[in-house]
Amino acid sequence: MKLNRRNFLRSASVATAGAITLNSCNSKSAIQTVDYSKLDAVLAQPVLKKELFTEPVIIETLELLRFKDNFICRVRSTDGAVGISVGNNAQLESVWPIFIHRLQPFFPGKDARELEELLDEVYVYNSNYKLQNLALWVPLATIEFAILDMLGRIAGKSIGELIGKIHNPEIAVYQANNYRGKSAEESLEGIKEHVAKSQARAVKFKVGGRMSKNADYPSGRTEKLIPLVREAFGDEMTIYADSNGSYDAKEAIRVGKIMEEYKYDFYEEPTPFDWYEETKQVKDALSIPIAGGEQEPSIHNFRWLIGNRALDIVQPDMFYFGGMIRSMKVAQMANSFGMKCVPHISGSGLGYLYMMHFVSAIPNAGPFHEFKGFNKDIPLTCETSNLESKNGIVTVPSGPGLGVEIDPEFIAKHKVVS
Repeated sequence: MKLNRRNFLRSASVATAGAITLNSCNSKSAIQTVDYSKLDAVLAQPVLKKELFTEPVIIETLELLRFKDNFICRVRSTDGAVGISVGNNAQLESVWPIFIHRLQPFFPGKDARELEELLDEVYVYNSNYKLQNLALWVPLATIEFAILDMLGRIAGKSIGELIGKIHNPEIAVYQANNYRGKSAEESLEGIKEHVAKSQARAVKFKVGGRMSKNADYPSGRTEKLIPLVREAFGDEMTIYADSNGSYDAKEAIRVGKIMEEYKYDFYEEPTPFDWYEETKQVKDALSIPIAGGEQEPSIHNFRWLIGNRALDIVQPDMFYFGGMIRSMKVAQMANSFGMKCVPHISGSGLGYLYMMHFVSAIPNAGPFHEFKGFNKDIPLTCETSNLESKNGIVTVPSGPGLGVEIDPEFIAKHKVVS
């Protein structure tokens, strides 16, 4: 079933009746008052299943390893358990010193069972909160993933089972494409080629010029491409479009109405990501579902976006938002308001695997999730999934931890960063 505002809000209206009220200040204006109590109750609930571990899991060492442009985090417990993660290499190349100097010293000697609390504590440690955004969250997510891999191996559970119930053992994918800089006709050919390879039943492509103050790239591409994609794939294809914050509210609404004409299924980041009020203006003016949150660094800001219904679909990024536990809190808040969660995936390292485990464990996953192809540069094996898109469906690994084994010889090529 296609995702549309009418179907989406039907269930949401029951869940949140009475949550938002208007208090009249005078005849010309009103102040919106939001009751956040439901969201605060969700945030107070633990995510990590500590009950799976009866004995302490004390972290003995936590290391960052590097081979060329690839970064690996390796964590080891005092009992000899090991967890591995592969970082977002595109970002760690710039921010790895924060891992070494601001985060790594905090974790040795800590009990990994307390990971959820440790994430809050390391945020304050050495005033790390001053670094909030990619600089802090990408290296912290890399650490969290390694610890979750270790805990999953100890418990014999997948990462998804550590943070939730498995709702989605298989994931339908949408094929993501980016052909900005090419004509509408050239872009369409590239989109068709990618879809043919993945056999995806949904597709997302870029519109606008990326944080471009209403400029298109090249001029006129977006208005041509929106109808071309629908005509090429027909009414049965689910189609999403992402502007990466290209527009102010007025222009975003104009472009969104073209998408509505051609029955698009969601519209991502219509205005710059931190333009919260403008995002809500666009959402209120359109019937197409509005998605966002890829760049959002703050749980409290997501609380505002959800409580004020500035979005229909939340999109935390596993790396950019600091890991799965924080992202699960966003998904749970969204679920309490009847909203879907369609996480963003960073196209570096093993981001697609972390996204898959997260999606497997959320009850409010969207119908399709981002797919940019698999990273073939990291040699690994997986006994429970071929990690391929077949008819647009990918099976989530179900083995312990991340559910894959990275080639030990490849890991041995990495040197400890100090």
